[in-house]
Amino acid sequence: MSHQTLQAPARHELVVKHSRFLALAAPAGTSEEAMAFIAAAGTPEATHNCWAWRIGGLYRSSDDGEPAGTAGRPILAAIDGQGLDQAVVVVTRWYGGIKLGAGGLVRAYGGCAAECLRTAPRRELVEYLELQLAYPFAHTGAVHSALAQHGADKLAEDFAADGVELRLRLPSHAAGALRTQLRDATRDEVRVTGMCGGPDDGQ
Repeated sequence: MSHQTLQAPARHELVVKHSRFLALAAPAGTSEEAMAFIAAAGTPEATHNCWAWRIGGLYRSSDDGEPAGTAGRPILAAIDGQGLDQAVVVVTRWYGGIKLGAGGLVRAYGGCAAECLRTAPRRELVEYLELQLAYPFAHTGAVHSALAQHGADKLAEDFAADGVELRLRLPSHAAGALRTQLRDATRDEVRVTGMCGGPDDGQ
């Protein structure tokens, strides 16, 4: 799975035999975000507004009236070829009076999308986990110190008669080191459970 997405929206323009192609790309963490970008980026008076998005294992594409497989799929292939996730691309075409043929359309749509993505600034996607901690009150200071050192965010904290239950979120690569520090600092008196999560943009 890819661990990069776009840092910010990007654009690239291409003219092929008098047809103008404009690629607009953006990061999108959900299908709703992707579809909202598509709706905003499309130009109603243009000949075609073709698009694709990839979010983890989910993806969609549209040829928007171009011959089947000549626009949406090449745009999706450009996203995958650039190794990106959580990304959406719209390629708008203004027809210039000369037919490009199926191969020409594939090259134009795919090439315009790929060049747009190739030059776009990127950022890392961080894999996150959620963990549940349970520990005696006496270890509160040691636990909070460890969380701060490993970039953990506190999501919920509940106090019971015999101690504290804490739900937190942290980068998955830090989970092992956090467990080790908690074990060593509290004589293994912190119970750690639950490992779930997924790619996130860290914001």
